[in-house]
Amino acid sequence: MRPVVSREEELPMRLQPVILGADFAAYAYIRCFWDAYRVKPIELGSDDIKSISRSKFSTYRTVAGLDREDVLLETLETLGSRLVEAGKLPFLVGCGDFYARIVSKNKPLLEQWYYVPYIDFDLLDTITQKENFYRICDEVGIPYPKTRFLDCADPAAQVDDTGFTYPLVAKPSNSAAYHYAEIPNKKKVFFVRDRAELEAIFGSLQSSGYDKSLIVQELIGGDDTQERILSIYTDANQDPIFAVGGRVVLQDHAPTAIGNPAVIIPERDQQVMDDAVTFMRRVGYHGMANFDVKYDATDGRFKFFEINTRPGRSSLFPYLAGVNFAKVQVDDIVLHKHLDFVAGDRPFAYVTVPPQVVRDYVSDEAIRRQVLAAFKDGTACFALHWSKDSLCQRFWANVNYYHQIGKFRRYFQADEERRGA
Repeated sequence: MRPVVSREEELPMRLQPVILGADFAAYAYIRCFWDAYRVKPIELGSDDIKSISRSKFSTYRTVAGLDREDVLLETLETLGSRLVEAGKLPFLVGCGDFYARIVSKNKPLLEQWYYVPYIDFDLLDTITQKENFYRICDEVGIPYPKTRFLDCADPAAQVDDTGFTYPLVAKPSNSAAYHYAEIPNKKKVFFVRDRAELEAIFGSLQSSGYDKSLIVQELIGGDDTQERILSIYTDANQDPIFAVGGRVVLQDHAPTAIGNPAVIIPERDQQVMDDAVTFMRRVGYHGMANFDVKYDATDGRFKFFEINTRPGRSSLFPYLAGVNFAKVQVDDIVLHKHLDFVAGDRPFAYVTVPPQVVRDYVSDEAIRRQVLAAFKDGTACFALHWSKDSLCQRFWANVNYYHQIGKFRRYFQADEERRGA
């Protein structure tokens, strides 16, 4: 049985975070746990990601096949049992939709050993299916792009693009299932030029074993600066404990990472926050979530794309804004404390790219100057940079950082042309 604590003073000695995955969100968690409790998480990854594994603030373990459910559960059961026997308080968090899905699905089992800050699986499974997400948006009046779903599980299904104009967007409705699909030229999001290309994408998914839907969606105009992101936590009454909004200045344009924010600056839009809270209350959501949104200049409204039922990859940005989201989770799930609203209003610029990339690829002059000024005044922070960490970690973080210059040279222009930008 997992241990119980009632006093916050016990946590530095007893809390043992366990992090699944090794991306930017994992490193944000490492910083949060150290900042709040001076504890070092155990980090489990399927590969040796040196910019994470070389951190002196975590213990990294490589587990082959960790994204397979059987391997993950066996690993967590063994680790959880040992931690509980040692008197530790295991706290399980993850990075990526497939980890969130597996952990939520097996939450009753894992809660024998771990505190698990994930929503129950029935709710997760419902709202991460885009058909259901958009249906709920319809019910509560939240705007979203014009959308159609193509059933990849039906080998006889044909492309229906009636009422759409090209270029348009196509993307899998279930990113957790898509993680395991093997198709040629696999991309996170497809910007489709014509019907023939859409038919080729749909056909490859039908043949891949991916049995969910392919979303066909109108392309909302505007460059990366029209994207918005919201990180939010609601308590058991669905009252917001924090809601930190950001304006995405630049996104990754590499095929397997399209849409990942590369630069975020603060932006608080009350309508976006109100719509997100409305959604959370409608479904009874308790926990942390991330919304992707884009401003549509044709009607002046913010269109919602999806909810991530976990901290997003760019979750360092609420931390930079003044919200220790790991502490919020522990206070709520472990200590059952009354949670007061945290404003999260510190100035910041979340970055995964050097200033050169901002100078070369951000076309809005005022925003470009704002971000470059943040580099100069120290409010810009690279997602993997922490001056307290080991020399080896900082070396590999810098390799990642400066590698982005070449990536943008290779992918940015081609991707913009495909979008019709």
